[in-house]
Amino acid sequence: MTRVFNFSAGPAMLPEPVLNRARDEMLDWHGSGMSIMEVSHRGKLFLSVAEKAEQDLRELLNIPDDYEVLFMQGGATLLFSLIPMNLAAGKVTQYIQTGSWSKKAIAAASKICPVEVVADSSGTGYDRAPAQATWDTVPDSSYLHYCMNETIHGVEFPFVPKGLDCPLIADCSSNILSRPMPVNEFGLIYAGAQKNIGPAGLTLVIVRKDLLDLCPDSIPDVLNFSKLAASDSMLNTPPTYSWYLAGLVFEWLKEQGGLEEMEQRNRRKAQRLYAAIDGSDFYHNPVQLDSRSLMNVPFTLADSSLDTEFVRQAEAAGLISLKGHRSVGGMRASIYNAMPEAGIEALVSFMAEFERKSA
Repeated sequence: MTRVFNFSAGPAMLPEPVLNRARDEMLDWHGSGMSIMEVSHRGKLFLSVAEKAEQDLRELLNIPDDYEVLFMQGGATLLFSLIPMNLAAGKVTQYIQTGSWSKKAIAAASKICPVEVVADSSGTGYDRAPAQATWDTVPDSSYLHYCMNETIHGVEFPFVPKGLDCPLIADCSSNILSRPMPVNEFGLIYAGAQKNIGPAGLTLVIVRKDLLDLCPDSIPDVLNFSKLAASDSMLNTPPTYSWYLAGLVFEWLKEQGGLEEMEQRNRRKAQRLYAAIDGSDFYHNPVQLDSRSLMNVPFTLADSSLDTEFVRQAEAAGLISLKGHRSVGGMRASIYNAMPEAGIEALVSFMAEFERKSA
């Protein structure tokens, strides 16, 4: 069977070596006579998987010892509510709005605590990451939250905010592990797994330990970061197979040369695709140059009546899930770590041929 190039924003394609290994280990994990999804999450077999996955992740991201790593359920959407529930501590919270996902995070937090939107790029169609000098921050807040990469609008922050007088919190669902990041500059990082980590069902939280003191006992234990950390993410049965597959992805990333190597590959892929878009009058990307995402590349056709035919022909050529999000239309190519450079070359070649035939 020939595998297609899957440009889905998530669930997204996984590295083929990871899928092959999972297939080979499906019925018998390391001579146990069982699939890893069949064993107890509290038994030594799965605990060895969980411990190695966390250790590999810590090495990849250079996570300091004073940070806890939680392997949770519920997706990043649940974190939109859990973060203010755990960390607002009766204070105002600050949010940056740069697209659909940060907007949803703001809406969720507003039901729980006072929210100040200190920067908002909706007035320019979410085409940029607002420069920090333009932010209207407020004093004595519990944290500042931003979405590092907006998958729908294709906007990625080219900088990590500096000089804040409160903890920095980042939704990194769509760009975590795509390049090195200074974990020690954040109070909390979270990410849904289904883009660069593994299959859907797992949510990663990296939180500085001192912030766990803010978590109130009034919220249920299974929603409490402090209680989850104390139980090694096992207050209840975790998504064990998703955790196992994430561990295989972490191993694969280390085998590739780590996040420095992934950043080089991702920059080459993005630059190749953006060059094809910018070099044509037929295609257009709406994002300012300094805020373009390395992971999600939206683009429109000069004649939108050709959109349906573009998607149809792309699928026939083995280029899948290029249709843009329903809220913005057009096209979108999500090019996470698992997308090989050959996939970008295939897409660029198809785009050139489609333009030639349609012009």
